[in-house]
Amino acid sequence: MGLLAQLKTHFVLQLLMGFVFVVSGLIINFIQLLTCVLWPINKHRESTSIALSVCFQLVMLLEWWSGTECTLFADQATADKLGKEHAIIILNHNYEIDFLCGWTICERYGVLGSSKVLAKHELLKVPLIGWTWYFLEIVFCKRKWEEDRDTVFRGLNRLKDYPEFMWFLLYCEGTRFTEKKHQISMEVAESKGLPKLKYHLLPRTKGFTTTLKCLKGTVSAVYDVTLNFRDHQVPTLLGIVNGRKYMADMSVRRFPVENIPEDEKECADWLHKIYQEKDALQDLYHKEGTFPGPSFTQPRRCWTLLNFFFWAALLLSPLINFACGVAVSGSPLLILGFSLFLIIASIAIRRLIGVTEVHKTGSSYGDEGAKKQN
Repeated sequence: MGLLAQLKTHFVLQLLMGFVFVVSGLIINFIQLLTCVLWPINKHRESTSIALSVCFQLVMLLEWWSGTECTLFADQATADKLGKEHAIIILNHNYEIDFLCGWTICERYGVLGSSKVLAKHELLKVPLIGWTWYFLEIVFCKRKWEEDRDTVFRGLNRLKDYPEFMWFLLYCEGTRFTEKKHQISMEVAESKGLPKLKYHLLPRTKGFTTTLKCLKGTVSAVYDVTLNFRDHQVPTLLGIVNGRKYMADMSVRRFPVENIPEDEKECADWLHKIYQEKDALQDLYHKEGTFPGPSFTQPRRCWTLLNFFFWAALLLSPLINFACGVAVSGSPLLILGFSLFLIIASIAIRRLIGVTEVHKTGSSYGDEGAKKQN
């Protein structure tokens, strides 16, 4: 392990980066709150420009800190359309950092600030990210259609006139893949007479059909993105924080909206077929170690790194000066207080990372309520 790789695993350095992320995020959340008065004039642009600073820091961790590479597999016609149209993006939900890989591709095509997602309501309680999303017109749902209907329709209808190219990211499985969830999901598939999937959960069709119906006339295509990692890597956010490099491969297929059935049941059947094809793609990847078709890498951009340097320069200087003052003061009370602050900060950052851990993600998938929704 080289010197730089060793430095990336150093607790103090990680704590400083966590401090920058947390404090800058709180500052941004406060500024977003102040911009509420501008919403009637230009809600989209003001909220987007500010929130990008939070998202940029997470993308920076993947692209620059860990050096993770994201390779796309797509035909030329699909590659030429990326980032140049409103679209719905369907992603598989197997990994702790799948959202980061999705954000990274959004950033490289210049649509990170205008990317949206159908997110579970519990994320609203997550500091920084959940609060930032609240101001970004993210559509939150409780995954109970009777309660979500009005909220989802209202949120999606607000996006119909979005002024910039928008990607609406959908994790149709509703929760991250685990063996237990997969077993329950395949029991549901068997009860409905649907083909069993090996690498995915049965997709929840209601979110997709509703999103497509509401945004028809706005989005021009649906992109199916299937993610996997080379050499059987199992990436984690903690691994990213420790500077570990992963090799992500993403198969991208484009489907024009006019080729997708309008009838809700036929549209749901279409989505099931897409997931059967995704499963076949994953099976091929496990056998051959690659997706079919031409591959290319969209170059990373410097903005995420410059954004982090800006916040680090702004926040770390006063923190280091304060820490030095505490150290030379000799005051046991000050030293104890500062040490307590560091302990609390490290616990808080670890809890934020824990939100992404697969074994901690919950879902009602497979229970009677969930079965009725699909």
